[in-house]
Amino acid sequence: MMENKPGFNKTFFMNDNINKANLNGDNVSNGKTNLSPAIGNMIAEGGETFFHYLKNIGLAKEQNLLVLSSNHHYYYDDSDLRSIKTLINLKKLNFIKHLDSFLHTLFRILPPNAHFIGCFSDNKTQKGNAYSYYNPSRLATRFINFLDARTDRNMGKDDVSRLFESHGFKVVDMTEINGETYFSTRKN
Repeated sequence: MMENKPGFNKTFFMNDNINKANLNGDNVSNGKTNLSPAIGNMIAEGGETFFHYLKNIGLAKEQNLLVLSSNHHYYYDDSDLRSIKTLINLKKLNFIKHLDSFLHTLFRILPPNAHFIGCFSDNKTQKGNAYSYYNPSRLATRFINFLDARTDRNMGKDDVSRLFESHGFKVVDMTEINGETYFSTRKN
């Protein structure tokens, strides 16, 4: 059972609990609204843009959602994810080392019609601007990623759409916000 796992008190799994978060503009305060604590935790981790994206696609008040933190790692078994209707991944797809395995596992575990939401840097639109490719901060980021042996995969909207479709997800929406591409998919 989930409650017995270490660290689960910090996870963002929520269903119909009453302790809610209230978003006034970009500030999060405690109160009772129809937003889940998972959304409040997501915003606290820097996911304000995710919240606005969820609002725009009509899933901000969705119950039975799970937010996968980009800072903390948790382990879930099949039974933990069977009731999930929406899975939000805060880590950019560009930085997931074994993306094919990750998507295959999600498809295998998530229930039918579950939403998978996340974002990625569309390097193909950024490469259209020569300065952005040779931008000193971008070069520094690539160098640091090399030293850390991190993944910084080049992706474009068409590549990501094909990748999702090959793993059984239908792309419902892709929207560029502040230089990042946010997506919503649904398991077929």
